[in-house]
Amino acid sequence: MEVENTIKIEAVFIDRDGTIGGSNEVVYPGEFELFPFTLKSMEMLKNAGILVFSFTNQPGIARGEAQLDDFLIELNSFGFNKIYICPHQHGDGCTCRKPSPEMLIKAAKDNNLELKNCVVIGDRWTDMLAAEQAGCTKILVKTGSGEKDLSKYQNNQFFGKWLEAAPDYVAEDLLDAVNWLLK
Repeated sequence: MEVENTIKIEAVFIDRDGTIGGSNEVVYPGEFELFPFTLKSMEMLKNAGILVFSFTNQPGIARGEAQLDDFLIELNSFGFNKIYICPHQHGDGCTCRKPSPEMLIKAAKDNNLELKNCVVIGDRWTDMLAAEQAGCTKILVKTGSGEKDLSKYQNNQFFGKWLEAAPDYVAEDLLDAVNWLLK
């Protein structure tokens, strides 16, 4: 699916681990390193008048391995307009953990957004599924877990609703994703 040039992109939701930096594993604040192209990519979006939000699952907070404030300070220092974090572990029964679209829905309410005019960029299929359920454009980056999740999809290892969350674009990295959006 092509993003129509007549639709103004209101916001881009970007996953943290594996998308803006780090790896396919969680790296806690203080040790997390951005990819060299991340700040430029975010600046390009902001210069185009697009809000840039972080949305991330961080179960280490619930396990006591990291502090919510440390994530907020770090993500704010990267220049995100707003930050949405699910601090719960898988199996905690929360409604905000991706693949749930709840963080996207909350952001839409908080910022008066039409989710059909928003984009999700992430490296995991859970990002794609959350975006699909919210009606957002979906971009899978091959960094982090992206290559592995793309391979699972291409080898028919996803079924049902997981299969339906095919990305609208597969990008090499965040910069490629942003260039595709802004073309």
